[in-house]
Amino acid sequence: MYNTLIRGFAESDTPHNSFSLFDEMRRKSVAPPDSFSFAFMLKAAANLRSLRAGIQLHCQALVHGLDTHVFVGTTMISMYGECGHADFALQVFDEMRDPNAVSWNAIISSSFQSGDLKLAKTMFDAMPFRNSTSYNVMLAGYTKAGQLDLAMEVFSAMPLKDDVSWSTMIVGFAHSGCFDEAFRFFRDLQRIGMRANEVSLTGVLSACADAGAFEFGKILHGLTEKSGFSNIISVANALLDTYSKCGNIRMARSVFEMMLHRRNIVSWTSMISGLAMQGYGEEAIELFHQMKGCGIVPDGITFISILYACSHSGLIEEGHKYFSMMKDVYGIEPAIEHYGCIVDLYGRAGQLQKAYDFVCQMPVAPTSIIWRTLLGACSIYNNVKIGEQVRERLSEIDPTNSGDHVLLSNIYAVAGKWRDVAAIRRSMKDKRMKKTPGWSMIEVDKAIYSFVAGQMQGEIAEEANEKLTEITLRLRVEGAYVPEVKMVLHDLEEEEKEDSVSRHSEKLAVAFGMSRSCKGSTIRIVKNLRVCRDCHVFMKLVSRLYKLEILMRDRSRFHFFRNGFCSCGEYW
Repeated sequence: MYNTLIRGFAESDTPHNSFSLFDEMRRKSVAPPDSFSFAFMLKAAANLRSLRAGIQLHCQALVHGLDTHVFVGTTMISMYGECGHADFALQVFDEMRDPNAVSWNAIISSSFQSGDLKLAKTMFDAMPFRNSTSYNVMLAGYTKAGQLDLAMEVFSAMPLKDDVSWSTMIVGFAHSGCFDEAFRFFRDLQRIGMRANEVSLTGVLSACADAGAFEFGKILHGLTEKSGFSNIISVANALLDTYSKCGNIRMARSVFEMMLHRRNIVSWTSMISGLAMQGYGEEAIELFHQMKGCGIVPDGITFISILYACSHSGLIEEGHKYFSMMKDVYGIEPAIEHYGCIVDLYGRAGQLQKAYDFVCQMPVAPTSIIWRTLLGACSIYNNVKIGEQVRERLSEIDPTNSGDHVLLSNIYAVAGKWRDVAAIRRSMKDKRMKKTPGWSMIEVDKAIYSFVAGQMQGEIAEEANEKLTEITLRLRVEGAYVPEVKMVLHDLEEEEKEDSVSRHSEKLAVAFGMSRSCKGSTIRIVKNLRVCRDCHVFMKLVSRLYKLEILMRDRSRFHFFRNGFCSCGEYW
């Protein structure tokens, strides 16, 4: 009975309860702990990432002569791996008399968890026998470590690829931002006649969400409906997230409504976040109250979404209200992300001094992301004084971040302080810093195309550049468009300044989309950085003169351009 209860707690959200039961069992001397007792307790220690408890259990297993038992030893290897000690795991493995395939797989997995890829490969090569799990452990380890080439080598060498193998590759490549490859794996999976499962579907939907692949997402929606996977809550949530991140809030809402009696906290939070990203702050708040009315208790992530909604809609008072509610009503201690939302709330509203004072009074040490959020707001509102103070703080925490130097350089450039701009440029050059390149992605005919300003060659780039030249000329003649070059370096000629902003990645993506897309279709773009003022003006003019709808998701929010206006209302 004790073993059953210990196992139940070990696998629950409260594994620490296993220890009191284990102590009670030993104290009452009902029966000495056996191999199952130690295996379940080691599992509890692993879930708690408690190295101290794991070592104590190791010692007790030694006393009872169970430390070399294959079941106990294998669980012990996994525990040390979870705690990041591959060296201890290897000692346990070496002392095992007759390790089985599970033990070998455990030591490989522990090596990966400790970041020792070389040891993992050594143990894999030394295996006297391998099963499909052995190969899948290698795939999972390499993809999580971002070693996709090595994962491909293992995948190609597999004698038999099961659904776990394919799912691991799809999820691994999707999480590494290699969306085309993730899509290719999914198509290959279908081509060989293997049925998609819950993991592969959520993985490929995640890739669609991050890449903004709306058309491919719609195909996957049809597949989930046809195969019955839409009834699985994780797949439905992934589909909802895909439509939200692709900017189609109507379809996201439709999926959400279809989930009626199956919604969990993830479903509600995803829908709130989707509304927030498109600036529907009041609708997000209304949905938040509906969620509470259905008996769903909000968690910390839900409050991040609702604070994000307030921030992107300029709802300052409401933001304060929910920040206080989180602590006072639900007892949720604010994490650094919640503080970041309040800083963003003040920053977007232009209340920079208030934001600075809030950061200085935070009960936890502000991270570089907190200060960077405020520096971004200083850049938008061209506040040199606070920008310099923030940059000084950032130089203490993260002195090598090129983005911080660029933001402050932009503030100086707009203020006409060219000596300071030059000083920052020299500093970046001396420290060999490189500016993070801006890239944009667009889906055309269910294929993803990426554009990076100044780094494009080939037929695709030539097509995009030719179309962009044509568009820019029409905007100049019919829309009185003049590129905004305030933040371009002072020592460039005017023509060079205009050229440097006219070839931003999002402009190239739009031009390519206009060249390839059917008339009347919406152009969808995903950008890794915040859209600049000049590109924002450019998109509005394109939407008006070409009667075109453009949906752009930048690092901050969605921008829906139509008839010369943007959904952000100039608030981004």
